[in-house]
Amino acid sequence: MNIAMAEAQSIVATSNELQIAQEIRELLEKEIAPGTGITPERFWNELAQIVADLGPVNAQLLKRRDELQLKIDNWYRTVHAAGGNVREPTVRISFQKTIGYLVDEPDDFTISTRNVDPEIAEQAGPQLVVPVDNARYALNAANARWGSLFDALYGTDVIPETGGAERGSTYNAVRGQKVIQRATEHLDTHVPLQSASHADVIAYEVVPVAGGFNLSARLADHTAQSLRQPEQFAGFRGDAKTPSVILLKHNGLHIELAIDREHPVGSFHRAGLKDVILESALTTIQDCEDSVAAVDAADKAQVYRNWLGLMKGTLRAYFSRGGKKVERRLNPDRNYTGADGHELTLSGRSLMLVRNVGIHMYTGAVKTANGKQIPEGFLDIMMTALAAKHDLLGKGPLRNSRTGSIYVVKPKQHGPAEIAATIELFSRVEQALDLPDKTIKIGIMDEERRTTINLKACIYEARERVAFINTGFLDRTGDEIHTMMEAGPTIPKAENKTASWLQAYEDWNVEAGLASGFAGCAQIGKGMWAMPDAMEEMVATKQGHPLAGASTAWVPSPTAATLHALHYHEVDVSAVQARLSASACAELTDILTIPMIIGNTPDVGAVQRELDNNAQGILGYVVRWIQQGIGCSRVPDTNNLGLMEDRATLRISSQHIANWLHHELVTPQQVRASFCKMAKVVDRQNVGDPSYELMGPAFEANIAFQAALALVFEGRKQPNGYTEHLLHEWRRRYKVAVS
Repeated sequence: MNIAMAEAQSIVATSNELQIAQEIRELLEKEIAPGTGITPERFWNELAQIVADLGPVNAQLLKRRDELQLKIDNWYRTVHAAGGNVREPTVRISFQKTIGYLVDEPDDFTISTRNVDPEIAEQAGPQLVVPVDNARYALNAANARWGSLFDALYGTDVIPETGGAERGSTYNAVRGQKVIQRATEHLDTHVPLQSASHADVIAYEVVPVAGGFNLSARLADHTAQSLRQPEQFAGFRGDAKTPSVILLKHNGLHIELAIDREHPVGSFHRAGLKDVILESALTTIQDCEDSVAAVDAADKAQVYRNWLGLMKGTLRAYFSRGGKKVERRLNPDRNYTGADGHELTLSGRSLMLVRNVGIHMYTGAVKTANGKQIPEGFLDIMMTALAAKHDLLGKGPLRNSRTGSIYVVKPKQHGPAEIAATIELFSRVEQALDLPDKTIKIGIMDEERRTTINLKACIYEARERVAFINTGFLDRTGDEIHTMMEAGPTIPKAENKTASWLQAYEDWNVEAGLASGFAGCAQIGKGMWAMPDAMEEMVATKQGHPLAGASTAWVPSPTAATLHALHYHEVDVSAVQARLSASACAELTDILTIPMIIGNTPDVGAVQRELDNNAQGILGYVVRWIQQGIGCSRVPDTNNLGLMEDRATLRISSQHIANWLHHELVTPQQVRASFCKMAKVVDRQNVGDPSYELMGPAFEANIAFQAALALVFEGRKQPNGYTEHLLHEWRRRYKVAVS
């Protein structure tokens, strides 16, 4: 059976002007639509009309991308042929304005987004991104709103394994004491007592005061102290004399002191402190895009079903641990007696956003009457918005948005015209699903070059809906390489981290957000920490994101979220943003500095190491994508350091080799040899995984290996250097081959 036949067999149901895969139709009719007030018939009629009206617009926007890229390619070829300097910024700016790639900035304005939840508008803290097709991961991320600081310190390299503090299979009291000491230092710095250390406390009590309660810390010398800033006491749980939880607050984030003298840890702590719980991942992006491998109707149905379960509060995941079946579900809210004596309830879960696919993706899960695929983003927004309507109606046991909003992150948009088209799409979806005007908020991923240099104009188009902008270094670098393919050979991949264009890009994003009124209204985000095992390094360096004025930044795990939360206690982001609002340092000419090799090219050894590193990363990711349908995974690098990989990392690596091939720094034969060599390495690295299928020894016949080569050898021809089209094609080939 070929791919076309397999896809055709899935389309067994029709509705008016659309052909709908059975998996999608049944999900909508039986699970998503009931209880929303929207009948399936109306849903499909509205989607058909949106496809008819806005589908041509989508196609034209994609055509415009190709036209601009062709003009840029031809311009660089012409300048090179004439012996000109392609790096001269003013000439390139003039050219890009002439072709409409760079547009005029709008006059100054302030965004007017309303009904934004405080986790986005007011608080600053970590953000998780998680593949929504994996129910267990999706639930873990949603529940990462609160995390154990003791566990995060004990289980990672933040606490060195020296002086008897090694991690092992049983509890190490020496390591535990170092954990308590580190956590105590955090408390003493950010929620200090009047003149003593939290290490001196033998009991925490809550005492009545005028208008409510206050915290009293009893010391070993029988004296008592309150907090240096009494207003940091937010509430408690349990009996006032012997509370089980003390709730504190600093920089808008909550801290729980969990007390239990019978607990194995609490029994060794003089105040009975068994843990310090930090408010951690304030928000989570449940991802339908780069971190999932959804290539057909069955895959998309799983994506939508899990998102629906999150919105209804009914999603469950089951797995085995220690021979026992474990159930994972969404955490309930957390209840306290507030400092004012009234009941206080805090959400037990991250505020969840959903990331839809970009406008370049089309799907065969729903087709037009004449059999043409529809824009996948159209189906994404209709299905995810209707699923989220369950949350807005408040019929489930838990709430996501308490302000009545749906947050949709839209990736891979190129410039203000595409933003405007997305805003029109959101408006049409609201009308189709009986949602109040501007219910659907937009998160703008600033990860494409044309969006970066036109960011103010992009924000302007979304000024009534925008709740989030975010930089994405990897996708942005991939687009930089592809857009500037004809300019010359690109610098080694790691050198981009210190290139002048990158810092200017990061600063430009923050400055554009602040100038548009994001402070106190919307998130400004930074990209992912990609090394989940290198938490000591993350703690030492990722403070740079809040120091840069970002109110959130991506982390790869709940543990990383708890550790990154430390940075938001160390840095008052609102104060940083207030200071930055009075200054601007990023220049467009710096952003447009081309990351190309100037002068001597790297030596033969350096070129081979770069090639091998890229090939190994591509293979390690692609083999799981193709064979197991895993869109985000921890891939060991050439030094066996685990790196979190998704399609963004794949894009930069494949484009980098494609660029060096094009400029003859490497040969096709050299690339193939490197891939064969590194495929053996990847096979060895995965030898302990029972679900892994070896690529070798017949590498050239292996579907995953062929897909990896295609990403490189066909990379220059892929629109904007995206990897999705080839990955989807080869994943479908694999599914047919094993069916």
